Amino acid sequence: MTVQILRKKFTVGQYHQMIESGILSDRDRVELLQGEIIEMSPIGMQHAACVDRLNELLVRGLRGKAIVRVQNPIQLSTRSEPQPDFAILQRRSDFYANGHPQPSDVFALIEVFDTTVEFDRTVKVPLYAKDNIAEVWIVDLNAEAVQIYREPSEAGYQQLQAFRRGQAIAFQAFTDIQFAVEQLLG
Repeated sequence: MTVQILRKKFTVGQYHQMIESGILSDRDRVELLQGEIIEMSPIGMQHAACVDRLNELLVRGLRGKAIVRVQNPIQLSTRSEPQPDFAILQRRSDFYANGHPQPSDVFALIEVFDTTVEFDRTVKVPLYAKDNIAEVWIVDLNAEAVQIYREPSEAGYQQLQAFRRGQAIAFQAFTDIQFAVEQLLG
């Protein structure tokens, strides 16, 4: 006899109700991906240092042009509310106080990889492409490289470029602001 395991898929609204009722708290490191509540890995020292370094670089470089959101939710769909390491967002006077940013608000997302490389590459990046996020940067601390994904489609990103130390990169929305790869990697 075969036993089928049933999974309950949640909507963003149900996920928020769990937070409001105390089922989930701000101490729970979770995100909603395709209806499933996923526990996020603990943040290690290298990852934290990279996020702090990037925060300083991005805020300084994009001042007045974009909002730099750090490890906060974006709402991709009714079933996905990930928390990327960075979301580069269109400026809004309310700083998204009335609702999390939607894909149309996002210039680019950045994920820092150290321990969750395979999960992020096989689950999160395709999800971002499916939900039409124009550009995703992957800062891979293990490979000491930055991968840039562009041209999203249902099948995934159509363009992937890898950059290493000694090269400069820029967001497609802000081509005049360049970052040296070694600045991002440390």
